[in-house]
Amino acid sequence: MTDKQIITLLKVVMCFGLLLILLGIYLHNFSETMESMGVTGIIISAVCVAVGMALSLPTKMYLTFIWVKREAQKRNTNTS
Repeated sequence: MTDKQIITLLKVVMCFGLLLILLGIYLHNFSETMESMGVTGIIISAVCVAVGMALSLPTKMYLTFIWVKREAQKRNTNTS
């Protein structure tokens, strides 16, 4: 895979993670079904948030490293 394809895939994974976080927040705060389920509903919404964070955070760090690397390369080509 090329860097562009990897970055696109990571962006999709990051967006999916953010959507899972939002789903967990929605389920926890606004869903009457989760409220009627009691502890099980809380666990379901917490798992959505936890998986969403697990998907979104590492990809953000990787993308940051890629962007910093590209900035360094641009600076090196401009100064040369």
